[in-house]
Amino acid sequence: MTDPSYRGQILVFTTPLIGNYGVPSNTAPFDAHDVGVVLESQGIQCAAVVVSDVAERFSHYTAAESLASWCQRHDIPGITGVDTRAITRLLRDQGTTLGRITVGSDTSLPAPKADEFWDPSLENLVDQISTKEPYEINPSGSLKIALLDFGAKANILRSLIRRGAAVTVLPWNYDFNAVRDQYDGLFLSNGPGDPTHCMEAALKLRPTLEEWSKPVFGICMGHQIIGMAAGLDAYRMTFGNRGHNQPVLALASSGSIKAGRVYVTSQNHQYALKLQDPFPRGWEPFFINCNDSSIEGIKSTADSGRNVWGVQFHPESAGGPLDTIEMFSDFLAECAAHKYGTVPLKTDETQGVSKMQTLESAPKIEVAA
Repeated sequence: MTDPSYRGQILVFTTPLIGNYGVPSNTAPFDAHDVGVVLESQGIQCAAVVVSDVAERFSHYTAAESLASWCQRHDIPGITGVDTRAITRLLRDQGTTLGRITVGSDTSLPAPKADEFWDPSLENLVDQISTKEPYEINPSGSLKIALLDFGAKANILRSLIRRGAAVTVLPWNYDFNAVRDQYDGLFLSNGPGDPTHCMEAALKLRPTLEEWSKPVFGICMGHQIIGMAAGLDAYRMTFGNRGHNQPVLALASSGSIKAGRVYVTSQNHQYALKLQDPFPRGWEPFFINCNDSSIEGIKSTADSGRNVWGVQFHPESAGGPLDTIEMFSDFLAECAAHKYGTVPLKTDETQGVSKMQTLESAPKIEVAA
């Protein structure tokens, strides 16, 4: 509910009973870098929630209030006593659907199927939630990473700083070209809505992709922005890929990722990049979805002179599989190789300790034939 990627959406929970564990405080617990260790942002991002049954009494050592009171405090409507199985089947059969929650009969509301339904995809949701001013986290980190904020989850920031990075968070439409020489790498975050509303970011990114040899990594919306900057088109899927059990097939090897292997991933997206033939020169598909064959990742080719890759899924997803979490280490290893020939080892996610090992040369990247 606090994931910025859900901005403007009505969430239907398929688990019958919701709220057993209550809701933790908005301010605690936090880690040493003031990046929350539980919530993905400082507020509820979805537009409303639909549950079959909500727990009025909760029990957990971090709980500060009930789900109902939390939603009420944030002015988020919710409804319970609903046959969520029936709604789930409807969404499964006809795809993502516009909807609303109403109380009683109000003749002033538009009739079902009327054009007056609010469609969040028509708005630039990224502009609503992206930071307005640059700010830095873990400034003493050894690698300087710029992060374009399209609606970044807190766990993305945690995944970077736990590996020793100093992260500067920039607005989504910030002109990175003017400051790129100050950084060792560029990260493009996840975000909500239609990526074509952020074409400004894709156009600004294009010179960086053409002229900059340092690593660039994008997740979800960031992956789509990289794709559009490379010349690919984005489209709205009839059935978005959502859930913690989406299988993807790696088509190329890079760092910890091995071609031919299937990875279980966490996903939440309604838009994807089109699989074009021919693919833009200097680029290749990185992952495809094993269920619907949609593009789940792209990367620059070995002969392109670039060091860029993006994935549609969430390697860092908390509450989801961690099959691809080492992609963060891969990214920072490449950044370190460009800077001074050192590579971060695996990070202890519990202690947040990052170690460095000096190599005689930059790590080699294997590319599938």
